[in-house]
Amino acid sequence: MEQPDIRILLVDHQEMVRCGLQRLLNDMPQMCVVGEACNGEEAVQLSRRLKPDVVLIDVQIPGIGGLEATRRISRGGADIRIVVMASQIDDLFPIRLLDAGAAGYLSKNCGIEEISDAICVVNRGERYISADIARQMALSTLPGGEQSPFGRLSQRELQVMLMVAQGQSIHDISGHLCLSSKTISTYRYRLYEKLGVGNDVELARLAIRHGIVGIALQP
Repeated sequence: MEQPDIRILLVDHQEMVRCGLQRLLNDMPQMCVVGEACNGEEAVQLSRRLKPDVVLIDVQIPGIGGLEATRRISRGGADIRIVVMASQIDDLFPIRLLDAGAAGYLSKNCGIEEISDAICVVNRGERYISADIARQMALSTLPGGEQSPFGRLSQRELQVMLMVAQGQSIHDISGHLCLSSKTISTYRYRLYEKLGVGNDVELARLAIRHGIVGIALQP
């Protein structure tokens, strides 16, 4: 019996990337792109409406971002598998995103064949982590391995940090995360203390230096 197509939702802030991936994936056997989103909120909404088999999502999308979008999609009740793609290879994000519900993690340097393989693997209910990211994760656990200063942040602190570093205002972050502006301000000053920075600019520079936030998303 012929297997049904794997229904895929693409999430990336760059239209050119989404267009290229859509064409490549639609040319692959038994794969069908059923929707596209350009930010975290849209990804969550379309996931609930379209109920794809797999969501292929860029970690550094605008709005609530890839981390929070992954958390919300995975807790939405539908049996949706999430594959995250990242421009930077960092030991912090794979662990946090897998904890948030992602089933796969890829470097954006990988080819379409590996993307296809990852989609097929997670669609079967398994996990997939690309070799370069798995190696980086393993190295970070060795004695003397460099520890990210962001590793001691809680999940919510990390989410607020990402949005602050991307230049989002307290008001915007409050709206995206459904938290009061006072709560967001408290998180921000707690971040300053934990990371040893004095303002949003220093926080953003630290995030860029460690590959947590891409320069392309800075205002």
